[in-house]
Amino acid sequence: MDAHPSQSQNAGASGGRAPGPRAWDPNCPDVLRWLEQAEIVATRPIPRGSNATFLVRLACPEAGESLAVYKPRRGEAPLWDFPSGTLYRRELGAYLVSQALGWPAVPPTVIRNGPYGVGTVQLYIDHQPETHYFTFGGAHLPDLQRIAAFDALTNNADRKGGHCLEDAAGRVWCIDHGLTFHTDYKLRTVVWDFHGQPIPDDLLDALQALRERLDQPDDPLVHALGELLAPAEVHALLRRSDALREAGTFPEPGPYRNTPWPMV
Repeated sequence: MDAHPSQSQNAGASGGRAPGPRAWDPNCPDVLRWLEQAEIVATRPIPRGSNATFLVRLACPEAGESLAVYKPRRGEAPLWDFPSGTLYRRELGAYLVSQALGWPAVPPTVIRNGPYGVGTVQLYIDHQPETHYFTFGGAHLPDLQRIAAFDALTNNADRKGGHCLEDAAGRVWCIDHGLTFHTDYKLRTVVWDFHGQPIPDDLLDALQALRERLDQPDDPLVHALGELLAPAEVHALLRRSDALREAGTFPEPGPYRNTPWPMV
């Protein structure tokens, strides 16, 4: 199930780069505030997904206009294995964990109200619509290692090739994290390039630093994840962090159906 159509598909729906204004700089320190406060002035449905997803145009007096992707809670299709109405919270949880680790590059994401109620609003990334994981060849290996480690940590059940975007500067971004943080083993990904190989030391160090933060009950990250996820899901995140650091290697494909379909 493609629960969250990729931004590469979003752009492709109109035959190329998404129309309208260019997106705000994702590295701007004010971008989260802009995403939260900007007026949604135009909304266009994005086809080809199981859930309601919209390309929106935001207007902010301070920052001008930008594109973003809006996924309302009320548009989430019921799933047998994920609690109803929780996918948007998992999207934000994944963004917060990526920020704490320092990788991978996940577009700025907030939860706010929109035309169809509460949901996530994620900054649109200006990218090459014809480029994705399956076209990278041997490029971007460090970025893909980070994505592979992140997906194992967050238990991502839906890493498709089109969820890896390359922007004009050659930076790789990853999107669509609604199917994450399940307590049961759910890892489904196309990124098996590194299975059984050692996890680089800098990634292990970041996992250790994240673990130490999650052990501090007063840490803002702990509070935020506690608002977004069930206690058992936060505990499972800790267990996966410990297991990755103890193994020191990228996971091998397991008994679960470990490749999503469709793959792009």
